[in-house]
Amino acid sequence: QVQLVESGGGSVQSGGSLRLSCVASGYGYSTRCMGWFRQAPGKEREGVAALDSDGDTIVADTVKGRFTISKDNAKITLYLQMNSLKPEDTAMYSCAARPGLLGARGLDPALYRYWGQGTQVTVSS
Repeated sequence: QVQLVESGGGSVQSGGSLRLSCVASGYGYSTRCMGWFRQAPGKEREGVAALDSDGDTIVADTVKGRFTISKDNAKITLYLQMNSLKPEDTAMYSCAARPGLLGARGLDPALYRYWGQGTQVTVSS
């Protein structure tokens, strides 16, 4: 069983930065692919960024150039560095994991098996 615990959310002003962390218990095949997803009120969950154990990464066009995903394998922790935040980035951010590699649908939430509880990010203008 894989457990994911996120932290680092909060409230910031437009243009500010936050770094989200996701600590995973259980490692190996089940967490070969990990990613960040977000869901704003009234909207569908969308993929933000993901990476796999081969080092491949994918970042959504809406955050490209502003958000960076990384992973510390020794700490089994996934990070999301968010810079130049905008009000439209306001959402509940969740960490997710699954076996396998990124593939063509790396940001499809339906493919992810394990989910954290989420951490709220609020950006004010």
